[in-house]
Amino acid sequence: MDTIRTVNDGLAFLLEIAALVALVVWGFTVGANLAVRLLLGLGAPAVLITVWSVWLAPGSDNRLEMPWLVIVKVVVFGLATLALAAARHPRLATILGVLTVVNLGVALVSGNP
Repeated sequence: MDTIRTVNDGLAFLLEIAALVALVVWGFTVGANLAVRLLLGLGAPAVLITVWSVWLAPGSDNRLEMPWLVIVKVVVFGLATLALAAARHPRLATILGVLTVVNLGVALVSGNP
């Protein structure tokens, strides 16, 4: 079970990076002009980093308790998935969504959300 947990933790880290990248791609794609694209492309990931570090990071003093931890993770990764779809990357959005469901499912089963 330790190997599965380690692999799943690695996947979780990669999914967190992918969520950031998804928001960058979305922000730089949807804006009407350069100023809006810069604001969205840099602001959306900054908001995600803040939310993650305050409420979701394992070492955070304010880490959410279950079930809120999983609920907020689902919202965060759901928004990242929708962002990829809105940026016209439906296959990547599907991959991110499926891997997120697998990752959270394994984390819940192993008691390590």
